[in-house]
Formats: sequence, C-alpha cells, structure tokens
Amino acid sequence: MAKNEVKKTQPSQTQSHLPEHGPIDKDGREILLQVRNVDITFGKGENAVRAVKNASFDIHKGETFSLVGESGSGKTTIGRAVIRVNPCAAGEILYKGVRISGKIPRSLDREVIRNIQMVFQDPAASLNERATVDYIISEGLYNFHLYENEADRVQKVENIIEEVGLLPEHLTRYPHEFSGGQRQRIGLARAMVMEPELVIADEPISALDVSIRAQVLNLMKKFQRERGLTYLFIAHDLSIVRFVSDRIAVIYKGDIVEIADTEELFDYPLHPYTHSLISAIPIPDPKLEKHKVLFTYDPSMHNYGEEQPELVDIGHNHFVRGSKKEIEEYKRTREAGIRMKSITILNDEEMAAYEEEQRNKEADLSGSNYILDTPIHDSGSKLFAILGFLLPILALLVGVILKKANYLRTYKMLKKGAIAGLIVIGVLILILAILLVIAAI
Repeated sequence: MAKNEVKKTQPSQTQSHLPEHGPIDKDGREILLQVRNVDITFGKGENAVRAVKNASFDIHKGETFSLVGESGSGKTTIGRAVIRVNPCAAGEILYKGVRISGKIPRSLDREVIRNIQMVFQDPAASLNERATVDYIISEGLYNFHLYENEADRVQKVENIIEEVGLLPEHLTRYPHEFSGGQRQRIGLARAMVMEPELVIADEPISALDVSIRAQVLNLMKKFQRERGLTYLFIAHDLSIVRFVSDRIAVIYKGDIVEIADTEELFDYPLHPYTHSLISAIPIPDPKLEKHKVLFTYDPSMHNYGEEQPELVDIGHNHFVRGSKKEIEEYKRTREAGIRMKSITILNDEEMAAYEEEQRNKEADLSGSNYILDTPIHDSGSKLFAILGFLLPILALLVGVILKKANYLRTYKMLKKGAIAGLIVIGVLILILAILLVIAAI
C-alpha cells in the first residue's frame, strides 16, 4: 500500500488510453487501482447523504482485496464508483495511474469497461430474462467486437460456458430456467469472456446455497490463477473473506476504519468495529457457539471532539483509523506482539451470570425510548409545511414542542412552511404600507 492512501494528492492528468502497466510501489508491486480520498454523496441540500467519506486504498495486480462491512456501510457504492456508475463528489479513482473518475475521453471509457468487469450480488436481477444465455455472454463481444468471425465468437462462448461448469446446450436457454448457482456461473462467464484485468465481485455468493458457495469461490480462484486476475471482493461475512483475500479493508458507515493483510487483521484486530465483526463469526461447534459472547461496537466509545480521526499506518502494512491518542494506543498494542482474543467463550456459571446481567439491562431500558431515536410517526409530510405556511406563528410554537420530543422531520417541515408564510406576510404588509403612503400623498 502506498502513502497516497492516507494523504491528499494532486489531481492526476487524464489520458486517452490506458498504459500497459500501472505504477510500481516502494515494494516493487504494480498498483492496478488507486482510490484516493473519495467522497460519494447521494441527494442534495438537507436530503444529501454522504455514503462514502474520504476513502483511500490501493489494489495491487494479481491480489484479492476485500472490502468488508455491514449492510449500508458503502461497500457496493465504492464498487459501483470504480465501474463509473456512481460519481465521486470528491477525490479520484485511478486505474494504472490514469484517472478514470469524472469526465474522461470516450476512448478511455471504453477501455475501462473492457478491463473492469463486475459480478453482481443477485444472479437473477443481473441477467436479462428476455435474452438467451448465448446473447447474454456474447453482448460484450458484440459491443467491443472481440472476435474475428462468427465461428470465433461461438468458440469463445462455448469455451467460457464449459469453464464455468455448464454445457454448450445451455446457451439456447433463458435465465429463468436455471438455479441460483447456475445463474451466478452465467454472470461469471459474462464477465470472464471479456478477459478483464480487474473483477469487482459484489457479494457474489451471499444469495447462493451454502453447498454452492464453495464451488463458485473455487471457480473464481481458478480464473485468478489461470488469468492473473485481480479481485475487489465485496462481502459482509468475514469467515468467507478470510480464505479468499490477500488484504482486507473494513468499512463502517462510509469510513474505512482498518486495512491490513488477512492474517494480520485476524491476529491483531485493533479497531473495535473490526473486533466486533470477527466476534460475530459463527463457531461450528453448537455448544461453543451457545456460550460465545459477542463484542458489540459502540461508536460513542470514541471521543474525537474537534479532532478529525485519520487512517494511519502503524507499521506491518497495517492501517487503522483513529485520533492521535487512539493511534498511539494501537501502536503500543501491535508492537507488544500478543495476538488479540476476538472471541470470548464462557463456562455455564459465567454464561448464566452474563445472561442475568443482560436481562437486567433490558429491564432498565424497557421504559425508555432508546430503541427509537426518531419516533415512528415522524414522517415529515409536506402537509406540515402547508400548515406552517397558513399558521406560521402557531406552527413555530408547536414545532418547538415537537423538536423537544425528537420529531425532527415534522419540526423541519413546520419551520420551512412557517418561514415561507412569514416572508409572504411580510411582503404583503410592505406592499400595503407602500399603498397607504401613496394614498396619503
């Protein structure tokens, strides 16, 4: 990983074509993809949601780099930004040292599409139900004319369909005639027939049966060995990620909180959120699983104040996000060289005491509103804005009461309508005053 992962960099020059090789880092490895200080925002104004915040990482040629986090953390958003579906609000994405985010020449855009392919999470929704398997796999070949003649196209399609474990006679069928695992194989064949260098695998096995998952993963590793592929593997299940990844980045609510080599991350999960993810990995033994205590991550445990946390290299190719005080603690912990205990197993007596403690906590919280930060009826309907416009003074008074009760959406709509109403009343009063003055003259 290069230093540009955690520091601001100058914008890169846009070229019309991709070079044969990417830049080389200090360890002599070729950097295929660079994500530099990327922000991705959806919506505008008050409704804007910052889905990804200042994300930075490098992916080296030939490795499997995994992006792990819970649902809604921004994993897929980053993957879609790499294939130029989601625009970057800030920062840049470079492929082989060439900026591919933002506005780029058409020739470069076609090369990016050709070299970066994506395998989607839902094998049913990602395939055209009205097209045959033959056309689905051939579409990229048609668009980029990656065949010499019709016989060559047919040969390429039949070869790739056999490589993913299906038969040539399947080419005349439609996606609905296949199982979930077979559909994912078709999606994989569609990506691989383009002979890409980088494949973004967006939770490619989460929708599959457990018995099929290993087959698809083995197939992906086979393609990587034979073709020298590079993977950006997006997942939420660390138990799977551990066995397919060279390096792992952990993301929480748009912030990348930790990046490290796979075994380094599992031996020394320094950030509390990483610790919580590892503790949630199921244990095959049901007796041990029953006595396991989950580590729950609480963001309020960080006291950043006005200090902005940063992603810092603490050595051992290990990056952790935190304040200066936290980073120093992480460094001391890592340099101690003692493997961290991520999973706690209690005996029967300890488990009984722990469950009693949890029941007491639930009883203490049962009468409070801690479960709902925002009341369920706080819809923020536009009707409140109309009401505020018609009765601005009353709306502001009611809004203050609702704000204290945490009805924030309703309060905002009342306030917006009341302000508009007061402005209109003010303008009418001003016009009336002018007319009275004119009449008096």
